[in-house]
Amino acid sequence: MKFIKNFGLKKIIKKSLAKYQAGVMPDAVTTVGVLTDEHYFKYRTAIVKELIKHGIAEKNIEVLSFRDHISSKEVIKDCYTLADISLNGTFKKEEVTAFVHKRFDMLISYYEDEKLPLVAVTLKSKAKFKVGFSTVDSRLNDFTITIAAQKHEVFISELFKYLKILNKI
Repeated sequence: MKFIKNFGLKKIIKKSLAKYQAGVMPDAVTTVGVLTDEHYFKYRTAIVKELIKHGIAEKNIEVLSFRDHISSKEVIKDCYTLADISLNGTFKKEEVTAFVHKRFDMLISYYEDEKLPLVAVTLKSKAKFKVGFSTVDSRLNDFTITIAAQKHEVFISELFKYLKILNKI
């Protein structure tokens, strides 16, 4: 079943990427969505702290994480798995749907590996400006940074350096 779901999701993403149009950059960045892969990077609070250090209010930051597997005993807020995506590519979990439909000024796709559930959320997000790593398909993000994911402080500082240059903060 997992193979079939991945195959279908890959097909949906490929079609959507062919028609994808980049959004218009907002006048100023005040709301930020952060999408992370918890298998690889478990320090989601560290990213939030870095964003707060650079002037984004904590109430304006939302984090959504992907995890390969969540046991039935675990209750993790704002986390989803492949099981939360239907065969036609829609999201079953309300938190994921709300995250995708929220119009963030900026979405930070904080993952280096192109996992289909992460790509699907980035692609379907209504964020005005999308930022990510250069190792991910360049059509997904409006702005990419080349750096290792473990260096989250450097990633955020570089991002805000360029946002200041563009007069977006």
